[in-house]
Amino acid sequence: MPKRTKSSARWLAEHAADPYVKRAHAEGWRSRAAFKLEEIQRSDHLLRPGMTVVDLGAAPGGWSQFAARILAGKGRVIALDVLDMPALPGVEFIQGDFTDEAVLERLSAALGGSKVDLVMSDMAPNMMGIADVDHDRSMHLVDLAVDFASHSLRPGGDLLMKVFQGRGFQALVARLRRSFESVKFRKPKASRARSAEVYVLARGYRLV
Repeated sequence: MPKRTKSSARWLAEHAADPYVKRAHAEGWRSRAAFKLEEIQRSDHLLRPGMTVVDLGAAPGGWSQFAARILAGKGRVIALDVLDMPALPGVEFIQGDFTDEAVLERLSAALGGSKVDLVMSDMAPNMMGIADVDHDRSMHLVDLAVDFASHSLRPGGDLLMKVFQGRGFQALVARLRRSFESVKFRKPKASRARSAEVYVLARGYRLV
């Protein structure tokens, strides 16, 4: 087996010691990401029974799992990821690459013409270790999520997505403010402090 790099070994040690990782295992959550959504739900009340929710970049399923528990069988959670994701109660899963037009058509077919109340995106690219390239690939996924939301959300719907701050961030915020009633930023406690990630919450979609 190839030896682990020092950085990967540090990450594994940090991950194993992470209190949110330990809590996720203890409470039966698919990932520590569930606690990020839990905190946002407490402050912003995004999820409620009867909604249709699309979760982009869902695997291993922490956000979908949490959303399904809040909906409690009333509404739909449709999850999409390029990686496989074991079945979750109350979650419909589509496996495929979000950048693939055929996969988007499958997602649209699953919606059957219905509009969406909430689009969630925790997508991130596989990092190459080249900062500018990684950031550009990340922002490309963000742009695709915004494009999807603009075609799929009902008027008044919401968009929650992970964004890495850097080049293009202010332009993204300006774009969202043209299409949504409000744009807020959230940094849940479960987000690692050294991470540049921030969660952008755009509420009240309006047709423009």
